Amino acid sequence: MTDYGHDLLFGTFVTPSAQSPQKVVDLAVTADRAGLDLVTFQDHPYQPAFLDTWTLMSYAAARTSRVHLAGNVHSLPLRPPAMLARSVASLDRLSGGRIELGIGAGAFWDGIAAMGGRRLTAAQGVTALREAIGIIREVWDVSTRGGIHLDGEFYQVDGAKRGPEPAHDIPIWVGSYKPKMLELTGAYADGWLPTLEYIEGGLDAVPGLNSRIDEAAVAPGRSPGDVRRLLNLMNVSFQPTSRALLNGPVDQWVEDLAGLVLEYGFSAFLIGGDDPVVAERFAAEVAPQVRELVARER
Repeated sequence: MTDYGHDLLFGTFVTPSAQSPQKVVDLAVTADRAGLDLVTFQDHPYQPAFLDTWTLMSYAAARTSRVHLAGNVHSLPLRPPAMLARSVASLDRLSGGRIELGIGAGAFWDGIAAMGGRRLTAAQGVTALREAIGIIREVWDVSTRGGIHLDGEFYQVDGAKRGPEPAHDIPIWVGSYKPKMLELTGAYADGWLPTLEYIEGGLDAVPGLNSRIDEAAVAPGRSPGDVRRLLNLMNVSFQPTSRALLNGPVDQWVEDLAGLVLEYGFSAFLIGGDDPVVAERFAAEVAPQVRELVARER
């Protein structure tokens, strides 16, 4: 069993479709009113069928009042880290401390290159992301005197001013799957944010992936518990009888999610599907029971 003891979070993983922008915003408003903790949006800036995720997050922040918002995950090659840090901090202050940061090294390199981003190898992507996390945290660190200086392989910052300071301590969640990225997550990040359907080997592979993150966290003196485990779940539905993970009645959803907490270490669940009715049931019928069951087991 692996349970890192984090408080539980429940939210949605929204497709930012440009064909139905109001529906996308309404999904965020629904999650806010239903009492979910998080609304996250895919970030594929090279995809013309999608709204720009940062613009969408800003608009959604103005239309909601309590739910936290994040990119899931922001495409680093098309979002320079110093500017991303200031954008995140600014929106966090404007929204009353409701912005989190999910970030990835990049994927779909043809699309990234077509938009003017650098095409990187897997190893280069890890290095670039490590440099970017350092820059982002330096921008937010207004307690340190002097400017920011980093002469990295992929990012150079020479005397940039610090700030603005975020309204709350923003965690950095990394979308990662391969060994070196998992090690970076353990050593530098505050959270691991994969999509279940993209994990090679599915849930059976998760204990090994968790172990790699844990070992990477311990090496520089961190604790495995310093890294929250979040999970995107795309193929979900409420059904009268059990069909698969999170495809069945409410009682099955509760048991499935409690198992993901207590056996696999996940503590935040972001469901796809873009269905407001499913989101409302997730908030009203599933989340309270999962919290109660996990609290009893702990």
